[in-house]
Amino acid sequence: MEIVDLALVGGGGAGCLVLDALDRQHLTGLRIAVVDPVRKQGQDRTWAFWGVPDAEVAPLLSATWRQVEVTTPQRRRVLDLTPLRYAMLRSAPLYARAAEAERRLGVIRFTAAAGTLDDDGTGVTVRDTDGRALVRAGWVLDSRPAPPRRRGRTTWWQHFRGWWVESAVPVFDPDRAVLMDFRTPQPARGVSFGYVLPVSDRYALVEYTEFAPALIDDAAYDAALRDYTGRLGVDPTRSMVREVEQGMIPMTDAPFSRRPSARVVRLGTAGGATRPSTGFTFSAMRRQAAQVAGALVAGRPPVPRPAYPGRHRWMDGVALRALDTGRVGGPEFFGRLFDRNPPRRVLRFLDGDTRPVEDLAVMASSPLLPMASAAVGDAAGRLRARLFRS
Repeated sequence: MEIVDLALVGGGGAGCLVLDALDRQHLTGLRIAVVDPVRKQGQDRTWAFWGVPDAEVAPLLSATWRQVEVTTPQRRRVLDLTPLRYAMLRSAPLYARAAEAERRLGVIRFTAAAGTLDDDGTGVTVRDTDGRALVRAGWVLDSRPAPPRRRGRTTWWQHFRGWWVESAVPVFDPDRAVLMDFRTPQPARGVSFGYVLPVSDRYALVEYTEFAPALIDDAAYDAALRDYTGRLGVDPTRSMVREVEQGMIPMTDAPFSRRPSARVVRLGTAGGATRPSTGFTFSAMRRQAAQVAGALVAGRPPVPRPAYPGRHRWMDGVALRALDTGRVGGPEFFGRLFDRNPPRRVLRFLDGDTRPVEDLAVMASSPLLPMASAAVGDAAGRLRARLFRS
């Protein structure tokens, strides 16, 4: 059995970002293993985030935009994000960079699905699904999906299907991404919107997204995408769908165990990187990776800080409850958020990077009575949960 200092269980986006961050720190003498049944490669997903693209991430990006649109049935908003950018990163360049980092770091790879992680307090034995010991590590970073520590008061999903559409004629605006277009038919319970990331005037990722407690089937996704691409002016007789992407991300106020045992640390969604109110995850995964690498360089345990402040997680829980109970409609909620705040404040808030005084401004821009009612309901739910646990 191999003995290493650090084992990464899972080789998806979170694991790749950690490998890249470790490589950029020029760490030497650190024995590293990766345990994953497949080696990720190619274009299997797309991440989007906002910020000022730095020298580390800029070469990986497929496109960036200074402007985004947020459209409701009442009006279209064109938001200037300067000096920020909305950015798109497809998976292939990140996987390729992580493979190079793996080679330079001398990583040992186990092509197997991890099962149990036996942590005795001094190290962790990673076993496969048949119980065979694969590797013993001083620390394990686990980015596999995992259920929350306990059930949340509200549990929704961000679920989506996207078409990479190639049009024979110009139809997209390559200078502007569509962040949310609420002209889609709204579900009985939940929120739906269109989303467009154009890389040219003829080629774009067009997504149909729902925030909802229930999923939909393939036929419903395709019908929604046909309707939305038609709204964008895409002629089905003069266009082709080159690729299809689909996914689902939990949106819940349920707590996740970021450190389920002494020497096991969770990353990605299972480690709290997903923002409950939006499903955005990539920026928090980058922060986690940088913090892990920085801690190892300094000789500290590789435990990243919480992805979002506690007050933001509470605000997300209240917002989810307000949407779930129908006290607030999705188009109204997000429309007011962008109407009554500078775009940079909204985006920084969604990244967990605002100060308390800015948080108060964000709260004041939401429908006050419905949100106050949701806050009271949330507090009552917390009290009931605490009494039940005791």
